[in-house]
Amino acid sequence: MTSKTERAAVRAAVFVWLCATAATTSSAQTPPGVEHRVLATNKTSTMEKELNEVAEAGFRFRAVMGGETAIGGNEVVAVLAKSGTSRSRFAYKLLATNRTSTMEKELQAAAQEGYEYVGQTVFESMFGGDEVVCILERDKDSSGPPSQYRLLATSKTSTLERELRGVEKAGYEVMGMTVGKTALGGRELVAITRRASAPSRP
Repeated sequence: MTSKTERAAVRAAVFVWLCATAATTSSAQTPPGVEHRVLATNKTSTMEKELNEVAEAGFRFRAVMGGETAIGGNEVVAVLAKSGTSRSRFAYKLLATNRTSTMEKELQAAAQEGYEYVGQTVFESMFGGDEVVCILERDKDSSGPPSQYRLLATSKTSTLERELRGVEKAGYEVMGMTVGKTALGGRELVAITRRASAPSRP
């Protein structure tokens, strides 16, 4: 018959094993911590610089909004995040204009450099009037064909739906939309659409 000492030793060994197993499982199931960084400025040129500085520390863009804050007045505010030991992988470009025709050209030019649309807002510039602001992201590890962009701007929702139906037939998909006062069209709905380019044949 097993002595009380032997039984106690067995129970102690089982207890230690269960504790070790629980600790290992808990460690494996716990996701790495997520760290956030908030950027705010009233100059769009400053925002691009700050986005890339933070990206060098492993952060990636998550959200953007333009508006009037309690202290800074009219600002562009961006949120970035990183988890664990994320490495520097992304670069950013900011486009800002109150002419929708200019924005489409700049979007396509940036796409040729490997940048992709990730966010959009409207910002009241220091010089007056609203600017459409787009955040573009480039994955340093990606070398796929550039996307193609179409920008739709109209003051009527019925017109916007008709134009969206037109571009969807060509494979475009809406990525984002803002409402703002542009230089030529007055208060407009501005929608940015994108389609993937077909890979080039060898």
